Amino acid sequence: MSKRNRLPPWHEYFSLPNGRQLLIRPLRAEDNAPLIGALPLLGPLEIRQRFLYPANELTADAVQRLVQFHPKTEIVLTVAESLPPGEAVIAAVARAGIVPNTRKAQYAILVSDFVAGMGLGRNLLLKLSKWARRRYLDSLYGEISEANLPMLQLAASLGFKPDPQPPAPGLIRVELNLDPENRC
Repeated sequence: MSKRNRLPPWHEYFSLPNGRQLLIRPLRAEDNAPLIGALPLLGPLEIRQRFLYPANELTADAVQRLVQFHPKTEIVLTVAESLPPGEAVIAAVARAGIVPNTRKAQYAILVSDFVAGMGLGRNLLLKLSKWARRRYLDSLYGEISEANLPMLQLAASLGFKPDPQPPAPGLIRVELNLDPENRC
């Protein structure tokens, strides 16, 4: 591939089974409006189950915090149309952030229903795992609704183990050991 055709770091094209091509890339400030616009397509239960946000909806302030992440301690990826940021419809968002004073990162992924089950969640979780490994963290974990069987199955297929003590009623914490010396 010639140098000018290379994508920037954390950018990758993803083809859906129907042939449509989406772009995985870091979330940008220009994505604020499309992200807010995409949220009405999701119900409050879906937002809570998939992204673990405590409110009934993601507010403009919460979206603003997402797009202004700290790149040394967080990564926020989006899956969108191959249009300029701010114009592209957003299909998924994935976030991982280092938990302060630990060697762990917590992740959350939100995939819209219209592209769910097409491999985006797996691709995003693999990217978040890669990011955490590059930070030499010990583990990556997520708190998943016990009703979200597809995400629980996905996490298990990638080596995440359930924590025997749930963080809250209705949630299951899954954790991936990233320490190469202590992996089972």
